[in-house]
Amino acid sequence: MQGILDRIARQVCATIVPNVKRETLQNEILKQVKFGTKVYTDDAVAYEQGLQRRFVHEFVNKTESYVSGRVQESENFWSLLKRGLKGTYVAVEPFHLERYIDEQVFRFNNRGTKDSPLNDSDRFDDAVRQIVGKRLTYKELTGKTNAQQPF
Repeated sequence: MQGILDRIARQVCATIVPNVKRETLQNEILKQVKFGTKVYTDDAVAYEQGLQRRFVHEFVNKTESYVSGRVQESENFWSLLKRGLKGTYVAVEPFHLERYIDEQVFRFNNRGTKDSPLNDSDRFDDAVRQIVGKRLTYKELTGKTNAQQPF
């Protein structure tokens, strides 16, 4: 999983990545982030080379601390996601992981703050608007698109 936090809009974008190789992770950043932007990461080897040529790159050494100034403000998002996966949902199937991430992104991006108070009605309206015209079948939901139905 990889996430990008837009500090100005206070919105996060998260996705499942196929691997944690330098090329994969940096390509995701290149797709989402404008040239010259300040980019804050952890100290993963995949971020060591390449980012400083296009961005102002700072990182935090996770063996020493999780936060250093503005570096790693996205820890809050990851903490909430992990708590949900381990404590609330418990048995998450890999083919559903993207849906759980999308739910947490929605919750995080639509949380109320002192600058932008949202209530449950606003969040519900926003969620319903996003599902209009979309269909999820039972077979897709259970991952049994080619399996026989028991009834």
